[in-house]
Amino acid sequence: MKSIQTQGAPAAIGPYSQAFVTEGLVFTSGQIPLSAETGQVVGVTILEQTEQVIKNLQAVLEAAGSSLSQVIKTTCFLADMQDFGAFNEVYAKYFTGKPARSTVAVRQLPKNVLVEIEAVGELTS
Repeated sequence: MKSIQTQGAPAAIGPYSQAFVTEGLVFTSGQIPLSAETGQVVGVTILEQTEQVIKNLQAVLEAAGSSLSQVIKTTCFLADMQDFGAFNEVYAKYFTGKPARSTVAVRQLPKNVLVEIEAVGELTS
């Protein structure tokens, strides 16, 4: 097992790793829409925040030796299920391979953001 840390995504805001690699797979921690440079929330709309979350997720996946196209499963957390349609618009632009996915509404996310995504991906051969 190997822990993944990259400066291309925000540092963990708790006692966890950005991702772990084991047996040809990468398991990411949930990414929220924080700037890697400032640690501040990026965007106020679900569209803006989803773009930033995916940017962060992409940086972690690439640091691990994977990519968005190699994601096989995502778990998505929304603060408001009314944002589901707009969230899907952004999500569909990046996850063109249509990985397996669960999407749930949660009462609250860290820093009161609107979206969080975690992923499982294959490593590049």
